Amino acid sequence: MSLLIEVDELAEKLGEPSLRLIDARFSLQDINLGNQQYRDGHIPGAVYADLEQDLSGTIAPGITGRHPLPDPVQFAKRLQFWGISETTQVVVYDDGSHAMAARCWWLLEWAGLSSVRVLHGGFKAWVDAGLPLTRKIAKCDPSDYAFTPCYQRTVTAGDVLMLSQQSAALLDARGLERYAGRSEPIDPVAGHIPGALCIPFTENMDVNNRFFSPDVLTERFRRFYSTADTGEYSRPVCYCGSGVTACHNILAMRLAGLPWPTLYPGSWSEWITDPARPVATGD
Repeated sequence: MSLLIEVDELAEKLGEPSLRLIDARFSLQDINLGNQQYRDGHIPGAVYADLEQDLSGTIAPGITGRHPLPDPVQFAKRLQFWGISETTQVVVYDDGSHAMAARCWWLLEWAGLSSVRVLHGGFKAWVDAGLPLTRKIAKCDPSDYAFTPCYQRTVTAGDVLMLSQQSAALLDARGLERYAGRSEPIDPVAGHIPGALCIPFTENMDVNNRFFSPDVLTERFRRFYSTADTGEYSRPVCYCGSGVTACHNILAMRLAGLPWPTLYPGSWSEWITDPARPVATGD
């Protein structure tokens, strides 16, 4: 089963008891826009997941990044409220860039769910196909789902500092201008983690914001994996500004059939909270 689902397949599944839809539209420029868009019209049955309220934890100034991972207990309560359990089929969508959807997808996988897919093309593809919308707020029967987060898929700033001095690939999902330190519209310090490579998440897709084929994505990311004599993979570490668009690169690697890379959840916005951590600029 592909991690992506096309709009026609989702349309056939609407109304299935085991299906849950999550609308993850969000704008960093206008934090209220996604919720308003949801209320103006969404795919029938979808609940709304706010990046900052539902898909992130509490910011600790000077310690965490802008979108730290949610507290597992609180996130479990949110999944229960949405009626999600081990047997639920979850489909996540956003505006069509797949960035917010990828963050939600990653968190659900982190929470141990095994049937999570991303709507290919997102809300835009659904609308373009002329499929139905509703303003009705979805109500779900609560579940009792509990999970143990998979921290093996994450690394800390200390881990990254050590890895940056070794040979492990460190992939920055931001655009080249931010990576190089020539432009920084969000964070107070510009640049990147020393040793990181600029692998913009936008280059996982074509001009229509559709993911490239698994073969193309394999060719893009396979070089960042290395195999030791034991046969074990050295897996790349993904980061971005705050741990959101890095998940887009992770989704692309999984679409390519590559092993799970690790996520540095704090990403650049956490890295720069400690002035002792090194900063690099330039291409």
